[in-house]
Amino acid sequence: MSETGSQTSASTAELAGERSDARSGIEAIGGHAKLAVLQLSLTNFRSYATAQLSLSGRPVVLSGPNGAGKTNILDAISLLSPGRGLRGAKLTDHIRRGPQSGSSETLWAVSATVARDGETYEIGTGLLPAPSTPIASSRSEKRIVHLNGAPAQNSADLGDVVQMLWLTPAMDRLFIESTSGRRRFLDRLVLGFDAAHAQRSLRYDHSMAERARLLKFGPRDPVWLDGLEAEMAEAGAEIIAARAATVSRLNQALALREREGAFPCAQLSLSGEIDDLWRSEGERTREAFRSRLAKLRIRDAELKRTTLGPHVSDLATRHTQKRMDARDCSTGEQKALLVSIVLADAWELARQRDGRAPVLLLDEIAAHLDARRRAALFEEILALRAQAWLTGTDVAQFENLAGKADIFSIADGEIRPHM
Repeated sequence: MSETGSQTSASTAELAGERSDARSGIEAIGGHAKLAVLQLSLTNFRSYATAQLSLSGRPVVLSGPNGAGKTNILDAISLLSPGRGLRGAKLTDHIRRGPQSGSSETLWAVSATVARDGETYEIGTGLLPAPSTPIASSRSEKRIVHLNGAPAQNSADLGDVVQMLWLTPAMDRLFIESTSGRRRFLDRLVLGFDAAHAQRSLRYDHSMAERARLLKFGPRDPVWLDGLEAEMAEAGAEIIAARAATVSRLNQALALREREGAFPCAQLSLSGEIDDLWRSEGERTREAFRSRLAKLRIRDAELKRTTLGPHVSDLATRHTQKRMDARDCSTGEQKALLVSIVLADAWELARQRDGRAPVLLLDEIAAHLDARRRAALFEEILALRAQAWLTGTDVAQFENLAGKADIFSIADGEIRPHM
């Protein structure tokens, strides 16, 4: 065997040992998830005027017919983490359209008690109505976030408390549709390892929007533009570095999955001009990025968009065993690759955080997997000690979780424990 091959085998063995240790540590907890939602309350949220759930910390199954409101619960939970949730919807889209609870001062509200490493956190978020003033028409509704009774600056502050991943049916076309969906997917993975990623993304987006406004409407003050581009370069270089570090971690974790059997191994990579710049410049990327932004002002003004930066990067995925790009794989294999990436990420997070796996939101997951892969998925969820929220129309698909999960039936706007 070559020296390179020996090093690769040694690295794989070491990682396998780390993963084995992670599993042993998680299983030694002997109870429920180290990160879990224990209480959930919804008010005027989508299909629910009010709803309450009490959980044990085990996996959660929500069963019911299409349109019953299963995904709405997952959507609400996703808003307890940074960002706009698993639907990426406008805040006003969460407002209940039917009869509302008259006791709420917000347009919608989600609150929860979250357990993490033996401590509990009270998290609340909701949408306040626009102020009732003569200039109210010029104002918009405002999202509020509270953590342990105190106001948080924004939802990005929740990243220090809750790590969360999700898969939805809409993501089944992730590998063949727009690059924006793949970036959002990657950035959700990054957040688990680096909570500051949300704040730096907000900084970058704000500076980019201000630069675009100046280039379009003026004045094109060089000093002002220099300052905005310096901010974009600093935040942008940090975004690129965080993404690259996450891809490297996941590729190591995914390499272990090649012999897992049920789900295929994947190889991830970043593609884009800014990513090439990172690979060539390394620590000098920030200054190189800032310099290029200054040179691109005229072109960006003519095209009415910023043409260089992490906002136009792409995530490429390759099916390792088949040596095939994910976009060319079958629909079933694409789904299996997504599951494999999420599970690898969850194991890596648990390994780094003393067995604390992220909360997993898996919408209609069972319907898209055959019996063998369903069983393998449930087995890994239980081994991870992760609180996974799974939805489906047929509770029989979750029979392997009987006695090991909190199972609820949803119908006619009511949530009942499954008997």
